[in-house]
Amino acid sequence: MNWLNFFNNNTIELKHQFGRDINATISKDEEQLFNKSSEAFQNKNILDAYMYFFQSLENFSDAETNNNITFSKDDDKLNFIIFQGSAKINGYITQEYLFAETIITKKENAHIALKRYLLERNYQLTYSCYYVDHDYIKLKLYHDNITMTPQKIFFPIREIALNADFDKEYIKTEFPDTVLEDIKHLQPLPKEELEIKYNFLQKWIKELDEELLTLPTNDTAGMQSFLYLCLLLKIDYLIVPNYEIYQKTAKKIQNYFNDENNSLELNNEKLLNFILELKEITFEKFETKLYNAKYTFNPIERASQKEIEIFINESLAKIRWYKNNRYQQIIPTIYKYIAFHILYNYGLHPVVKQLLHILVEVQNPEYFQALGYVNLYDNQEFSKKTIILKIDNIIKPYQSKFKLLEPFGENLNFSSLNEFSNSFYLQINNLNFEDI
Repeated sequence: MNWLNFFNNNTIELKHQFGRDINATISKDEEQLFNKSSEAFQNKNILDAYMYFFQSLENFSDAETNNNITFSKDDDKLNFIIFQGSAKINGYITQEYLFAETIITKKENAHIALKRYLLERNYQLTYSCYYVDHDYIKLKLYHDNITMTPQKIFFPIREIALNADFDKEYIKTEFPDTVLEDIKHLQPLPKEELEIKYNFLQKWIKELDEELLTLPTNDTAGMQSFLYLCLLLKIDYLIVPNYEIYQKTAKKIQNYFNDENNSLELNNEKLLNFILELKEITFEKFETKLYNAKYTFNPIERASQKEIEIFINESLAKIRWYKNNRYQQIIPTIYKYIAFHILYNYGLHPVVKQLLHILVEVQNPEYFQALGYVNLYDNQEFSKKTIILKIDNIIKPYQSKFKLLEPFGENLNFSSLNEFSNSFYLQINNLNFEDI
């Protein structure tokens, strides 16, 4: 695995959070900063090495720093703060070691079941561990700098950040009376955006009800699965809810694919019951489940292009089966499901991620138009020039590294939305990331 894949994320600027990855750009000097960090570690200039390392992790929006990492240097000490969703990691570095910690909740507020959960989590963590000081339950990391390199410190810091964020979200769901600490950095979404997201949540559920009525009366379990899963993945990627909506969505999707003891019909019933729960959620409750936050690390490790290709080919084969058996009504849903599934389950090269986001914009034009984005598909008409330009702008910056990577906008089929989606996936499969 190339650990630098975690850093390489030169995304097109987006005004809103989509999915669980970093929606921002990494420094254009990231590679040079990494090399400087490595050289400084070799020369035992530890504090300078960490400064370069943190700068390589900094991300930007509209060329302005997001301050996802901040640090200040004293004579013999480097203080730092790293933000990862609900987690704020405070730490310091000396010539000899790094220490970092993040506050979870007050000790006095922790239920015995919560304490047991965190003790069990310690067995799952590699570098960090939970502990209790006089007032708080915290997750901490200690690492010596004797033989430190950027590669060696990346994974410990990533672990404490990702796990603190996950556990805070989990605790808020499973132990709702527990008060989370050190979350003042979380920002509420604008009221208008919340209303748009809530209204579309209800709109999509209503559309699901209508689509279910169009299915044949026999042998529809597979089609129902695509409808339910596509909706939940759409909610996760486009609305990006937090706390129990996110936790329950992830659990329902995981159980669907991993529980081999249940029938397809029973798994569908569980998905539907959860969707009906979402249908009943009030706006007042809904708005407490979303927030804006800063992110430093992507949660999923990079998948190979071959893995993506296999999934796409298997999915397109299912579409052909439904088409040959004249189940045309489910085909548009499967085309949407493929993109959402990949974005949810795979760590992606930034090129693939950005390209799939374009497809999602085309497939869900009303939502993006409501959020203020340029419409790429309206009244069965494509904004062909804009789409082609977007694809060019994504691919061209990477052509100096990947000589066989070519823009493909001119090769897409713009005759219908289904044909466009099909040709888009085929072009994704043809991307060549061979490093010459």
